[in-house]
Amino acid sequence: MYDFAIIGGGPTGYAAAMYAGRLNLKTIIFTGAPGGLIITTDFVDNYPGFKHISGYDLFSNVQEHARSYEITEISAEATSVRSNDRGAFIIQTKKDSHETKTVLFATGASHRKITVPGAAEFENKGIHYCALCDGFAYKGKIVAIVGGADSAAKESLELAQNAEIVYILCRGSALRGEPVNVTRVHQNKKIKLVTNINPVKIIGKERVEGVELDRPYEGSAILKVQGIFVAIGHIPQSELSLQLGVLRNEKKEIVINRFTETNVHGVYAAGDVSDTPFKQMIIGCAEGVMAAYRAYEHLAKAI
Repeated sequence: MYDFAIIGGGPTGYAAAMYAGRLNLKTIIFTGAPGGLIITTDFVDNYPGFKHISGYDLFSNVQEHARSYEITEISAEATSVRSNDRGAFIIQTKKDSHETKTVLFATGASHRKITVPGAAEFENKGIHYCALCDGFAYKGKIVAIVGGADSAAKESLELAQNAEIVYILCRGSALRGEPVNVTRVHQNKKIKLVTNINPVKIIGKERVEGVELDRPYEGSAILKVQGIFVAIGHIPQSELSLQLGVLRNEKKEIVINRFTETNVHGVYAAGDVSDTPFKQMIIGCAEGVMAAYRAYEHLAKAI
């Protein structure tokens, strides 16, 4: 039996695994596809100790640190989790099951999809959710970003390295985000911010050819672009936690207290899946460490 099981292989999960290893907890982490959303980020400049580093490299550092301790990594995704009559938890994958005394949900979040007509048909045919992953294909082309917050600002800066023009289609009256990123957007001559506007339909034949807007822009309600990148937020991946009766809020985030504890004894949540309002890698890592320490204290009391 394991002392501490982590569901999720992003930086939050591996930070928890690192600290659990330091505390000599017998630890298992179910990673699925490891890395999380951070590895799709071209640059991170708000993590202490690193003025400028790629998201992939930063995650790799956390993962390598965790692997310096004795932890068990399972590359499969957890498909179910339940409690048993011994007061422990059984985590099932498609291949096998593992028993643990405590559980941390560090399952992160996924990109919120755009739902206007044409969006589903053109996904990966001009509709994308990751500038770092797909932006290189739009060198010298015209693209648009749908979104109005910090992720849209950062995606636009990434795209501007290759695209000829980047339109930010922002439904609000101003671009919201960290001031440093907003300033960079306004200073970049390739980026055009269009406010108080919404896409209503994606247009194209075999691939995206344009987007219909809810009001005219520069004399036309059709903006001709060859690619559309979506940055309209994220959806917490919390469904698995319902199998244990874990409480979620109206946003489907797992509700935790300041110690990362859920309403279920011995069950914790951390990172983007939790209801912590400030979604940043440093916060997720800190919560992962907190969860590991609280699990350690919980198990010490049970001896």
